[in-house]
Amino acid sequence: MRRAVVFLLLLSAGCTAPEPPARPAPPVSSVTPSAPVTPQWTGTWAAAVQGGGRAFDDHTLRQVVHTSIGGHAARLHLTNEFGTRPLTIGSAGLGAYRAVTFGGRPSVTIPVGGSAVSDEVPFVVPADADVAVTLYLPAATGPSTRHPVASRRNWVAPGDQVLATRLTGARAERSWYFLSGLDVRGGAGAVVAFGASITDGLGSPFGGDRRWPDLLFDRLRASGREIGVLNTGLSGNRLTADEHGERAPARFDRDVLRRAGVRWVIISDDALNDLGAADPPPADRLIAGLRELITRAHAAGVRVICSTLTPYEGAGYWTSGGEAGRARVNTFLRSPGSGCDAVLDQDEALRDPARPARFLRRYDSGDHLHPSAAGLQAIADAVDLRWFVP
Repeated sequence: MRRAVVFLLLLSAGCTAPEPPARPAPPVSSVTPSAPVTPQWTGTWAAAVQGGGRAFDDHTLRQVVHTSIGGHAARLHLTNEFGTRPLTIGSAGLGAYRAVTFGGRPSVTIPVGGSAVSDEVPFVVPADADVAVTLYLPAATGPSTRHPVASRRNWVAPGDQVLATRLTGARAERSWYFLSGLDVRGGAGAVVAFGASITDGLGSPFGGDRRWPDLLFDRLRASGREIGVLNTGLSGNRLTADEHGERAPARFDRDVLRRAGVRWVIISDDALNDLGAADPPPADRLIAGLRELITRAHAAGVRVICSTLTPYEGAGYWTSGGEAGRARVNTFLRSPGSGCDAVLDQDEALRDPARPARFLRRYDSGDHLHPSAAGLQAIADAVDLRWFVP
């Protein structure tokens, strides 16, 4: 069930059970009892970031993220990756209101190009739920690091309102700022959906959390798999050039390999933007770029699910040359020599059998490039859950 709004619950205190009747002492054993194992950190939500966002100065940001898996503790990832000056977080909170600290302090200054991970915050984070993250920015930030397409409403308000249940003088924003991840204790690992606007959910129902990675999580959860789904799609992103963020290979470590608990990656639609660019690279260069990502993931112990490129004839940047390149890339991805551990065949799931270069009509959002709500569901349904072995 989706759309539960959560104000994070504190863990309940323990209680003491009555003493059992006296028993004879057990035989002496040479085996030392094991210490309790602390569950690993696993990502429950993530966002890819780029530069060029608006500036803030003495503002409070309240931003909403939607979890995948739940856990009994959390930590927050903040970023100044593309900032032009040090970023000061005066205070931060989760829910209403749980203080977040950094090295035991309520504030942190993140250098240009840097990031920060909060201390562990002990509370129950439910699965598949909205969580509010509130940041107070006491000083001028300069251009912000952001994820432009949040597909939901966030809020900015004047002054320090971190403790406020309801913000005064708030204005709506449609991006996430300075926020790149939320981890929980628990889970059986995470899968990262890595791509461009199709993965980012451009055109999916606003505020509905119905991107195909969200819909994949619904299926994983229904199957009993406690696997986090992290969406690091970035609209407009490319495989071979820095456009709408760093090129895919440049951001692959940050957005995939360094994510908490990552065990699988689904490499999706960046190359479509290369094929539609004014300077489209040859298919061999795209294939080389994909081989690089596959090799790097395997070197880090991450299994790779490769996605074929979806039909896009009729889109504004479609050309016959781009279509030939798409066919070559898809042939490579489906081949035994690709190195992919599995293939999510988005092309087969969405194409019109009578006109394979186009979407089936019901899967077309109308721009002939981005899938409709039914198309996003078809992508999620095309994933074989047997790929995700706990």
